[in-house]
Amino acid sequence: MIQQIRKRTSIEDIVYSLHLYFLGLSLRNTSKAISRFVKRSHTAIRDWIQKYKPERLSYNKTKTSEFIIDETQLKVGSEIIWLWIAIESETKNILATSLSKERNMFVAEHFLSDIVDKYGQYPVSTDGGTWYPQACKFLKLNHHIHSSYEKSIIERSMQYIKDRTECFDDYFPCRKKKCKLEHVRQWLIIFVDHYNKEVIP
Repeated sequence: MIQQIRKRTSIEDIVYSLHLYFLGLSLRNTSKAISRFVKRSHTAIRDWIQKYKPERLSYNKTKTSEFIIDETQLKVGSEIIWLWIAIESETKNILATSLSKERNMFVAEHFLSDIVDKYGQYPVSTDGGTWYPQACKFLKLNHHIHSSYEKSIIERSMQYIKDRTECFDDYFPCRKKKCKLEHVRQWLIIFVDHYNKEVIP
């Protein structure tokens, strides 16, 4: 019997598949869309998202003038976690994301500290959560409540993320009893890479 050798998927095909997925197609519809030039299942596309590192795709540096910060709940299996987001006000780039199982001043401080280490000290705009002012004071950051413009930026971005993560764990279930959320972090890294390149007008 002659064994059929499967052709290795090119990086161009993988990147294009991820592009379609993050534009809004489901994994199954992405598989159908690429079927004209490469036959791959929806599970293969899911595995690409978890396997490929962001440096294998691209990285764009962004200028920074202000951090717009917010957080939202994300369901992973039966567990509720907190997703923290930092967005730049002018470019609307997502600067950073973080996951936590709690929402308090210490988590906010740690998130802001990582952003400052990477981008420097800039004003911080938030929705008025009580955990932010003290964290900003400790890090010597100017803090203010969202203006209507800043609020519209963060709400649009958060809604887009919520739309893409609504059925997240149906497609990207954690297979470990003690989930360390690494599969969620990997998804977010690639999501942000694509969002900053393709989604922002």
